[in-house]
Formats: sequence, structure tokens, C-alpha cells
Amino acid sequence: MINTLLVAAVERVLNAALKLDPSFATSLEKTRHQVLLIEIRDWQQTFALTFTGQSFMLFNNYQEHADCHISASIETLTQLKDPSVLTQLIRQEKLDLQGNLNLAQAYSQSFSSLDIDWPEQLSPYLGDAAAQQLAQHIQLACARTQHFGKVLKSTTSQLLQDELKVAVHPLEVAQFKAHTRELKQQTAQLEQRINQLLAR
Repeated sequence: MINTLLVAAVERVLNAALKLDPSFATSLEKTRHQVLLIEIRDWQQTFALTFTGQSFMLFNNYQEHADCHISASIETLTQLKDPSVLTQLIRQEKLDLQGNLNLAQAYSQSFSSLDIDWPEQLSPYLGDAAAQQLAQHIQLACARTQHFGKVLKSTTSQLLQDELKVAVHPLEVAQFKAHTRELKQQTAQLEQRINQLLAR
């Protein structure tokens, strides 16, 4: 039930995007009536997307033939906004793709070039000045979020590398054990000599 509602909501959003950016539909012309099957590994869900030429159709638990089948985690799928990373993700085995690679690239390019003029869309409701200001604030917030994400990722990777440098190497552990055994033997010999001296 929830999946059906989610699919209907996403389909509605996609069709609204077609109206908000007229060039979006034009960029999707070569994908017309072809089925893109998307398997989201994290959610264990499969969705099928097709463009009829006028609207999107989204299906849940699609069992029929698909022109292209993509299987990946949700994190990997979000990276497909950049069409150039598609083949890189396949090589890294983060994404499995069967069927028409051109279809996946066409969808990726179309979605990455989606450009909605939000101030123009919001101006009938908020007025021109308020719509422009709101759009600028949202862009600024998105830019700051992306910058914070990059800084966090960089800091985390740097900390992990420093952690690796601090960690003891297995050879050092073996060497320490050997020194400890040798010291233990020397201590035992010294204790034996002391006992012999005391016995005299």
C-alpha cells in the first residue's frame, strides 16, 4: 500500500517536472516507450520507468521485459546525476547494468540537465521579489550543505588515514613479543643466579 502511494507520488512529481521545464521532455525523446528497470538494493524494491512522449509512467514490482536494468544502492543511484560517472560505477562494481547502456545514459543526462526556473514558478504565489529571494536562499543553503559534506568527507578520510598511521604494524607486534620472551628468559636466569647465591 505504502509502495503504491510512493510510486504515485514520484510519478506525479516527474510529470510536474515535465511541465516546469519544457526542454526536459525534448531531451527524453530518444527514451520514448523504452522501459528502464531500477532495482534499489537497500530497499529491496524494483521500479520500472517509461516515458510515453507526454508523461512518465512508473511501476512497482514490474515483471515484464525491460530495455535496461540497473541494480545499485540508493547512494550510488544519486551519483547518476553526473552521466560521466556511469561507466566508472560499473567498473567499481557499485552498479550492475544489463541491456541498453544508451538508455541509462540518456535518462541520466536528461535528469542532470533538468533546469526549473523556481523564481518564475513561485512568483504567482509569492510575488517576484520574494520568489527571487527564496530561490537565492535555497541555492545558498544547498551550496553550504554540499560544501559541509565535502569538508566532512575530507576530514573523515584524513582522520582514518592518520588512524592507520598510528596503528601498530603486525611485524612490530611480533618483534615486541620476541623482545618480551627474551627479557623473560633473562629475568629467569637472573632469578636462578640470585637463588644460587642465596643458597651458598
